[in-house]
Amino acid sequence: MRVRFKRFAITTARKLARIRFHRHHAIQASAALESIEKRRGKTDPALIRQADTYARDVFGSVAYAPWLRVYAAFNGRFKEGWIPDNYYGAVVVPRTKGWYGELSKLKSISAQLFRDPALPDLAYLANGALFSSGNAAIPDDEVRDILFSETDRVVYKPDHSSQGKGILFLDRDSFEHATVRKLGNGVFQRFVRQHEVFEGFAPGAVATVRLTTVVERSGEISLRSCFLRLGRVGDTHITPAREVCVPVEVSTGELAQHGYLNDWIDVQGHPDSNLPFDGIKVPAFAACVMKVKQLHRQVPFACCVGWDLAIDADESVNVLEWNAGHNDIKFAEATQGPCFSDLGWQHLLSREHVAMPLSLARVAGNPR
Repeated sequence: MRVRFKRFAITTARKLARIRFHRHHAIQASAALESIEKRRGKTDPALIRQADTYARDVFGSVAYAPWLRVYAAFNGRFKEGWIPDNYYGAVVVPRTKGWYGELSKLKSISAQLFRDPALPDLAYLANGALFSSGNAAIPDDEVRDILFSETDRVVYKPDHSSQGKGILFLDRDSFEHATVRKLGNGVFQRFVRQHEVFEGFAPGAVATVRLTTVVERSGEISLRSCFLRLGRVGDTHITPAREVCVPVEVSTGELAQHGYLNDWIDVQGHPDSNLPFDGIKVPAFAACVMKVKQLHRQVPFACCVGWDLAIDADESVNVLEWNAGHNDIKFAEATQGPCFSDLGWQHLLSREHVAMPLSLARVAGNPR
C-alpha cells in the first residue's frame, strides 16, 4: 500500500509540476507576443495556425505552441525547425543532460572540472568552510589577503543563483571576514574591468557575451548562437528585467543592427548612451569561441551549454558563468534560429512524461 501511495504521489506531483511549468511559459510567451504586436501590428492568423499545427504534429502538444507563435510574430514568417523553450526545458534538458546539467549550479565545481585560468574564481564558500580555487582551506586571518591579492573589488555569487540574484560586491576597505561565512555556499570572483567597447555602451554593469554550444553527433563542439548582454546606467550588474540584448553573428562576432529590451522592443542603439550597435564587433570574439569549445569538450555529457563571458580591458577572456541546465534558448531561436534543427531534438517527445524532473517546476521569470 505504501509503495502504491508513493508512486501515486510522485506521479501526481510530476503532473502538477508539468502543468505549472507549461502554464508559466504560456504566460511569458503571451506577454512577449502582446508586446511584439503592439510594435508591429497583429500577427497574421495563418502564422498562428501554422504554429499551433506544428506544435501538435511535431512536438505532440499544443502546449508547445506559445513560443512558436512568438518566434513567428517576431520574424513575420514561420520557420520549421524552431524549438519551443518549454519543450527544450521539459524534454530536451532531461533527456540529453540529466543530472549532469545540475553541476553548473554548484560554483565550486567549475574550477575542479575545467582548471582553466579563464575562470576569475578566487575562493569558494562550501558548507561553512572557505577554500581557494586550488582546494586549500583558507584561515580567517588570510581571507582578505587572498581575496584582494590582485584587485580591490570582488564579486560573490551564491550556488543555484541565476538572473543576477544574490550577487554581492565586496570592497577591500569595507570588507569584514566575519560576515563571509554567513553568505552561504558560493564563489568569490575577481571583478572584471570590462573592455572599452562595452564600457562605452553602459559603464558600471559588466557586459557579458552569451555563447551557446552543443555537442554534435560526431562528438565535435559547435557554436549555435551568440548575443551580447548589456546593462543600464545605474546598474551594478546585468539583470533580466533591465538588460539590453544584441544578437551577434556567430561567424564574425559582429553585432546586429538592432538590439532588444526585456519586452522585445527593438532599439538601434543603447537606450542610455545612444551608441549604435551596427558596425561594432565583439572584442576577442575568436578567442571567446575557442575557449567555450575547449571547455565544453571537458563536459560533453551536457549536450548544450550557455556560457557567459566578459572581456577585460586587455581583451582577455573571463568565464563568469556556465549553464548546463535549462539555459535560455528562446531569444536565440527568435533572433537567429532555428539554431538546433539538425540535432533530432524533436524526436525526444515520446519520453517527456518519464523524463521531466520535478525541479523543472522552478522556471526562470525572464519573459524574453
